[in-house]
Amino acid sequence: MGNKFVFHLVFNRPLSAFTRVKCSLCSGHQAHLWLTKMDDCFNHKRRLNIILNNLTTDHSHFLILPFFQTKEEPTPLLKPPPKGFYIYGNVGTGKTMLMDLFYSCVENTRKKRVHFNAFMLDIHKRIHRRKQSLPKRRLGKMLTYDPISLVAMEISNETCLLCFDEFQTTDIADAMILKQLFEVLFKTGVVVVATSNRAPDDLYKNGLQRDTFLPFIDVLKEYCHTFCLDAGIDYRRLEMAAAGKLYYLSGQPGAEAFMDALFEELAVRQKSVTGPRLLTVMGRDVILKKTCGSIADCTFDELCGRPLGASDYLEMTRLFDTVFIRHVPMLTLTLKDQARRFTTLIDNFYDNKVRVVLLAAAPLDSLFVHSGGEDERDRQLLDDLGLSGEAAERLTLFTAEEEIFAFQRTVSRLMEMQTESYWIAGDRSHSKKHMNT
Repeated sequence: MGNKFVFHLVFNRPLSAFTRVKCSLCSGHQAHLWLTKMDDCFNHKRRLNIILNNLTTDHSHFLILPFFQTKEEPTPLLKPPPKGFYIYGNVGTGKTMLMDLFYSCVENTRKKRVHFNAFMLDIHKRIHRRKQSLPKRRLGKMLTYDPISLVAMEISNETCLLCFDEFQTTDIADAMILKQLFEVLFKTGVVVVATSNRAPDDLYKNGLQRDTFLPFIDVLKEYCHTFCLDAGIDYRRLEMAAAGKLYYLSGQPGAEAFMDALFEELAVRQKSVTGPRLLTVMGRDVILKKTCGSIADCTFDELCGRPLGASDYLEMTRLFDTVFIRHVPMLTLTLKDQARRFTTLIDNFYDNKVRVVLLAAAPLDSLFVHSGGEDERDRQLLDDLGLSGEAAERLTLFTAEEEIFAFQRTVSRLMEMQTESYWIAGDRSHSKKHMNT
């Protein structure tokens, strides 16, 4: 049978539970891990060492027992997985299209294509779920528990190929876990293909505690080929057939009336009535005041003026194929909270082929103004963090640079979202997945 070791890791369970548990890495009980090292199990060979090396916890709560061992025999060498690709360059140069073409050609069904924001949301949900499953801490008993490696192995059991669109890091919470997360993914055989506007060395540039993030860049370079795709042309700006008038200016006579008429024209085809809609997202209620079936008619303040995020916008992409956004102001760096939400909104809408109709204060090329950076809240934040001088300057530069990159991407995507091909692709009226509830 070859070299075979079986270990049971049991968290606060009696020894009799051994006979009833399955391997949690192969869809067994989450509270138990049955790790084997066998000739016919490629993933477990890698995972056995990884979990024992990365499980930083109070081992007094675990039993780690060798179950049985047979005579050691030579194990055939396994071919390592191929290196992935990290494709970067300016906006509109074809990075996402190239990745999607590759993804569509991969026949293996254990693959996943996801926007990086959505992926990290899922990671934090999984980490939270694992922490919630722990028994309550008893008075005087400390328990150190690190679920990141376990979450990474959980994902590697579900997929062998991860394709990320818009790989970027602006959140310190994401930055601190990426090295450990991706190191385990790579070592368990997961291949990563990602697109980004940033070169690897520029990821999280000038971000808080960047020194602790730098080892992740080395891991990324080790397991992925880096490729710059930048012809100096934004192909989304090339002349393409427009889908009609989808971008209106606030000062344009009759602009609101035109949008009202378009909403009514689309609403007639819906098997629903116009009214408010309640969305429940991670236990929170989000109310949209005017919807009809798969159409939502919202204001900028309704979507970006309150504390909403990627999870809320993803829920909207599930329910709506067309969203009207009225009264979009000129977005300066003084309005960076609203601007960040707007770029996140458009990123998620674009990635899920949601159609948009806009009423804005300025033409698209003039909508984002790269000025008005620091305000009182910025200064208060720097004071709270104890940052001044060069450190404060680097952090301010980081936020400004990231917003400028995001603005450029948003404008480019909004250009494409006005084309006829995009409008047709986003029509879900004949899709079985569409929900009219």
